[in-house]
Amino acid sequence: MKIDVLTLFPKMVEVPLHESIVGKAIESGKLNVDVTDFRQYSTNKHGNVDDYPYGGGAGMLLTPQPIFDAMEHVKSQNNQSTGRVILVDPGGKQFNQTMAEDFAKEEHLTFICGHYEGYDERIKTLIDDEVSLGDFVITGGELAALTMIDATVRLLPDILGNKDSAVDDSFSTGLLEFPQYTRPEDFRGLKVPSILLSGNHGKIDEWRRTESLKKTLARRPDLLETAQLTPEDKQILRELQTPDL
Repeated sequence: MKIDVLTLFPKMVEVPLHESIVGKAIESGKLNVDVTDFRQYSTNKHGNVDDYPYGGGAGMLLTPQPIFDAMEHVKSQNNQSTGRVILVDPGGKQFNQTMAEDFAKEEHLTFICGHYEGYDERIKTLIDDEVSLGDFVITGGELAALTMIDATVRLLPDILGNKDSAVDDSFSTGLLEFPQYTRPEDFRGLKVPSILLSGNHGKIDEWRRTESLKKTLARRPDLLETAQLTPEDKQILRELQTPDL
């Protein structure tokens, strides 16, 4: 996969990208990332990339010229393609696991990271998706883009050590992930559930599914509205929601 990132703060992006899973993907050649400082493409004599909004109002807007020219650079480096272009924007569709899975199917992604109060609307003629990390505002789009990149890259083939790890992740199944334990079996009186030591993998799977449903019901009941639930799942939920007499 190829990923391009347009930003005013290249170091905010470059350093984290070379750590952990994403860094290993780059080292292995499975991922190629280029970071472009779009301030370098400003034709303003002071290198400005923002200006006051027409009609008045607070804050400054990113002007179209530097970003348009930076995108032309991206095209020139990628056989006249920018791939799928994502504008990181608080007003965009909220990012989720399904979107990460969708992004992971692409050969080329380009993220545009904003700053200041917002974008000149004409910049949006360059993009395919407007995506937000959540219902909050941060200083710029870099941290949000990094989060989306991490969530996407870990889904690429042969990136995680265990091919089932991504499948079992929270949200990939539509539910929160079940509780997990490792050694020691007894830590300061806190013991691993006996079912996990039984060796009965059928019962273990049942326990994990029940715990996943229980956790989702308690913390994110909204996910149950769209999760693919079996008749057995629905029965478990009915029992969990029935008060003990």
